[in-house]
Amino acid sequence: MAKSRPRPKQNDDDQMLFSGFDEAPAPPAADSSAANQVAESAPAVTSSVPTTPDAAESQPAAQTPAKERDPDKLSATRGFTPSPNAATVPSVAGTGVTPLPTSSAQQPRESSASEAAPKDASQSGPRADRETTEERKQRHDAVRIADDALPAVLQKPIPEPTDDPIPDLTDKLVVVVDAHSLIYQVFHALPPMTSTGGLPVSAVYGFVGDMLELLSRKNPDYLIAAFDKSEVTFRNELYPEYKANRDSMPDELRQQIPLIRQAIDAMGIGIIEQSGFEADDLLATVAAKVEEAGGRCLVVTSDKDCRQLISEQTKIYNIRKDQEIDAAELFGLWGIRPDQVVDYQALVGDPVDNVPGISLIGPKIAQQLLETHDTLEEILNNAESISGKKRKENLMNGREAAMMSRELVELKRDVESPIPWNRCVRSAADLERVDALLQEFGFRRLRSRAAELLGGEAPAEEPKPAWESRYQTITNESELKALAVELAKQTVLAIDTETTSTHARGCDLVGISIAWQPGEAAYIPVRAPDGDPAINELIVIETLRDVLESSAIEKVGHNLKFDVIVLRSAGVQLGGITMDTMVADYLLNSGGRNHGLDDLAQRRLDHTNLSIKDLIGTGKKQITMDQVPVDDVSPYACEDVDVPIRLAPTLRDELNESGLDGLFDEVEMPLTEVLAEMEFNGIHVNADTLAKMSERFDKDIADLRALVFSAAGHEFNLDSPKQLGVVLFEELGLPVIKKTKTGVSTDADVLSQLAVNHEIAEHVLQYRQATKLKNTYIDALPQLICDKTGRVHTSFRQDVAATGRLSSSEPNLQNIPIRTEQGKAIRAAFTAGREGWSLLGADYSQIELRVLAHYSGDEALIGAYHDDADIHTRVAAEVNGIEESEVTSDLRRIAKTINFGIVYGQSPFGLAKTLGISNDEARDYIELYFQRYSGVEAFMMDTLARCRNEGYVATMLGRRREIKGVRDLAKLPESKRRSLTEPERIAINMPIQGTAADLIKLAMLRVHEQLKQSDLQARLLLQIHDELLLESPDEELDALSDMIREAMTSVMELDVPLKVDVAHGRTWADC
Repeated sequence: MAKSRPRPKQNDDDQMLFSGFDEAPAPPAADSSAANQVAESAPAVTSSVPTTPDAAESQPAAQTPAKERDPDKLSATRGFTPSPNAATVPSVAGTGVTPLPTSSAQQPRESSASEAAPKDASQSGPRADRETTEERKQRHDAVRIADDALPAVLQKPIPEPTDDPIPDLTDKLVVVVDAHSLIYQVFHALPPMTSTGGLPVSAVYGFVGDMLELLSRKNPDYLIAAFDKSEVTFRNELYPEYKANRDSMPDELRQQIPLIRQAIDAMGIGIIEQSGFEADDLLATVAAKVEEAGGRCLVVTSDKDCRQLISEQTKIYNIRKDQEIDAAELFGLWGIRPDQVVDYQALVGDPVDNVPGISLIGPKIAQQLLETHDTLEEILNNAESISGKKRKENLMNGREAAMMSRELVELKRDVESPIPWNRCVRSAADLERVDALLQEFGFRRLRSRAAELLGGEAPAEEPKPAWESRYQTITNESELKALAVELAKQTVLAIDTETTSTHARGCDLVGISIAWQPGEAAYIPVRAPDGDPAINELIVIETLRDVLESSAIEKVGHNLKFDVIVLRSAGVQLGGITMDTMVADYLLNSGGRNHGLDDLAQRRLDHTNLSIKDLIGTGKKQITMDQVPVDDVSPYACEDVDVPIRLAPTLRDELNESGLDGLFDEVEMPLTEVLAEMEFNGIHVNADTLAKMSERFDKDIADLRALVFSAAGHEFNLDSPKQLGVVLFEELGLPVIKKTKTGVSTDADVLSQLAVNHEIAEHVLQYRQATKLKNTYIDALPQLICDKTGRVHTSFRQDVAATGRLSSSEPNLQNIPIRTEQGKAIRAAFTAGREGWSLLGADYSQIELRVLAHYSGDEALIGAYHDDADIHTRVAAEVNGIEESEVTSDLRRIAKTINFGIVYGQSPFGLAKTLGISNDEARDYIELYFQRYSGVEAFMMDTLARCRNEGYVATMLGRRREIKGVRDLAKLPESKRRSLTEPERIAINMPIQGTAADLIKLAMLRVHEQLKQSDLQARLLLQIHDELLLESPDEELDALSDMIREAMTSVMELDVPLKVDVAHGRTWADC
């Protein structure tokens, strides 16, 4: 069952669940070595440097290996086009790998700075450090992808809406959509996706899917999308605090809005918007016009304000639940009539939108009051008769607030806004343009669905080539010996194993499949249901040993690391490994999100593999592969080797043409064997230590719950963000920092800001951290100890992060906090597995900043490292024009945040948010930094220019990532150059983080090889962030330390010295 456990379903363009986004996976948790260091150095700030998708991918939550096949996985970036070969420069440390030249930008440049004072981020009302309207507008302008950076199909201007005469709508259905409401939903529900050209498209995909779903479900006669045109409306003039606590739209989402508009314009969906009004007002206006013209209107939104529009002809539609809300449904939900909705909301208020309402009037009381008094005016007129002293007082004193709240929530039904009725029908769709756009975005299935629903023809598909195969099952020793003779004559074999579980070190071998030509494969069962043929495992291993271990016969496969471990456990050292199709596809398409075997078969061979689910089932009824009849396992297993042997020649050609063959052959493929060795070794975990720690954490968690409940005045579900939001913002009146479309946010960033002045928020943060660590590590690690070895065997993945960084899963050791006491306590449970042995850790010091210094060629930065200075203190002194001895801890903290923030292209706004200072002050710091370290800015600008010209960025070893959407910053005003778009941040970060990843991989290879050649007994166990962890006899520690330090510091030559911190001890916490 090596590929047999079903993985959590990810929605892709093949299997999008438009009405069930709750099934979509959450994006991977971000954690990079640089970001982690900053996060732990900044008090009261839990997220420091905003990580790129690369950084997020580099340490994802536990994932199932690509070996477990699933056709419903997303390949977000398709259509790889090999780039020209890398320029030839001297190889790195004798690896045979050709690095790329560093930036040519070396000359210092001048920049200016200005002064500003910090603001308190925790104060109520509109936050003082929030961007001004002009600042926000400038930043929004800056993150737009320039038209000339877009493919031609996306550059067509969208015509201004015409005010067409209202058609006869008798018996017609008009569907009008709250565009931003749905866009936010899909943006937060779906994992990041990029188009074939590198543009972010997850929200585009979700919204276009929603529109097609509406066409399919409701078959509307007219379909209109209402957008918010501006952030300032008449409501802000009435009440400046209205929606003041809403965070600005994320830049990566803002970039997708023009793409969405292009798509729906082509689909024949009308676009309406009007300055000074919200989209909700346009929904109300459309509904009023439809009713007047005798039609029916369906308003698609999650905004409860719109329930006031419900009438005989107008209903609200929840697309996620496929639910229409009419007057009867509304009464069941709220106990009121549609004409009472505005009064109801005026009483209750809305902390999300800063609508004040009346204090102590909640939904239940508001419903009771309206049931008794019918209207808001009557309630206020009879306030003296209302029960409850405080409630009566609030109603008597709150007339002005209530009436203003009523005006804020009441929607305008007469907005003078043109409605392009003639462009809101399917007949207005430009089918060719729709198909071209969806093809550009990489939405294969949506192309066919759009053609079907919009009245066009589905894209013609070329007939699939016949999948000819001659598979056989080896059922006895005679057949096995004959097969071994034939295999020994081959020059290339594809290998795969079937096992009882996905844990390579703890599973049992079920069978081996081998292919020698496309379509020619055999399966040898060693375990099978009673009555089915199977050959003794020892006989199979000994008969095939020479073939499997021969280095003269090349071995190919998919996720071969798994098979190497399984076969080694059976007593075989697989030799001659030359091609892993998963690793090759990843290297060629590093921006893609799926390199699984099923995806490769479909994408590259147009072949649909047999489904593992059809063999073993799912859920509680799932069985193991040794329980599946051999006749069913055999074709599945043979296909697992047939696909790689068909793919290998093509992948090899692409690697050669793109100049990635050296990186593949000299780094990635050898690394596969090193990772297999590390996974095979595993690491010892002390279960008794964890059990005692679990008891302590239980007490700590109980104490924290008590503190929170004491501050709240009552108990509630502390794990419910909704209930926590009610306690913090409604009952305790804490300032709203951020909101989402579904309510007030209580995420870590919000709680960190509140914790500065409110202890309850600090207690909640500590509670969440403690419960997460307990559930993820303390209680989970003992369950992951392998029965066969008594160790934990984490799985390392090469095919996840576009930067080349490794990730780990089951368990994900990369997310254990590094410098917190709780993190150290967990690391203390990892110990040397033998008496007289210790663990040794070797950690690169500030590797990404050293790579940045090398790339930038900045003399001041390079000089600091040659002086072995504290780089953060040196930068703080240089930027502030003071002596290093005068640098305070706060100044050093700011410098450290800037240093690591530069690696991620952090904007002034992002830095201000991280440090809790004003935008102007953050801008000053960045300007001063670039003024002193002008080579860094020159490197960044040069990198962006080269990316724009060449379409990709690369590491020193030639690892590439294609990126589209980088603007020509030289054409932008100076004030806009600091606000980088997501593609630009990725472009700057990738060469730095990617080169650091390449460097640690070279170090692993060097250490592994030197250990093999030495008499030392030490073994590599883990690679976490920039650290290698080994296990060694105590008497060899000094020799091992010297060998490790020399190997790691000399593996790549930079303009700055590499520094490695080495420590050892009985536990990981000691290293």
